[in-house]
Amino acid sequence: MQWNNAIKDFNAYLKLERSLSDNSVDAYIRDLKKLQSFSAIHDPPLEPGKINPAHLHEFIQWLDGFNLNRRTQSRIISGIRTFFKFMLLNDIIDHDPSLLLDMPRTERKLPEVLSVQEIETILGVIDLSTSHGRRNKAIVEVLYSGGLRVSELVNLGISDIYFREGFLKITGKGDKQRLVPLGRSALMEIELYMAERNNLPVARGDEDILFLNRRGRQLSREMIFMIVRQLAEKALIKKKISPHTFRHSFATHLVEGGADLRAVQEMLGHESIITTEIYTHLDREYLRDAIIRFHPRS
Repeated sequence: MQWNNAIKDFNAYLKLERSLSDNSVDAYIRDLKKLQSFSAIHDPPLEPGKINPAHLHEFIQWLDGFNLNRRTQSRIISGIRTFFKFMLLNDIIDHDPSLLLDMPRTERKLPEVLSVQEIETILGVIDLSTSHGRRNKAIVEVLYSGGLRVSELVNLGISDIYFREGFLKITGKGDKQRLVPLGRSALMEIELYMAERNNLPVARGDEDILFLNRRGRQLSREMIFMIVRQLAEKALIKKKISPHTFRHSFATHLVEGGADLRAVQEMLGHESIITTEIYTHLDREYLRDAIIRFHPRS
């Protein structure tokens, strides 16, 4: 199989069978084209089906010459492994040359997390007398109570809210849908905000969008970042936070409370449990800090 055909077929596999977003597909293809560029420097050039483990080890050494950080190298290797898995599934190759590839060790940076008290403080500084006070409080409640990504929040529709059942229908990465339970306080804030939203001149095409700006249009991701950071400053919180901080806090507080990791994975919409496992590390950090602070021998 020639490279152009392999890349075209892999692209289709990622979109149709893996249901990945356009951005994720583009990232996989960019990384695969690095392997294609490496293959072209051989004499004769290597076809995808002719690459063996020795070639891939040479490829890793070749990548080192670009001074890529370990996280980027790990991402590229992960993408290459996915490509050869696709080749194997489609009987293009009869063995996977990437099986013995070592992933570079990367330091896992734990995300910033807010305490329950800090979240209460942020909610407490919201001025409900302003034109967007109710909206902003509902935004923070939904981010924290549902663990939504910012893209999921701005695209959330009124028709996605099941008030009686207490669930949100979320469309996440790769257009995959999941149901997320929402607490009473968040549902109540949405209902209070809806009373104000009904008085807005809603723009055509945004009739079902829940969170709108003063012109009745869908909020941008940037606007959500601005709202969150302004509230954090007003609450005198020194941590560097973003909308995603509420998602991390949601997951961390669930794990600390004893929630099953598979349930947390489902609510966050993580494709792999490995992604969710970072919150077990956060939980261990929490326990370690608690021991240092409160144990008499510490």
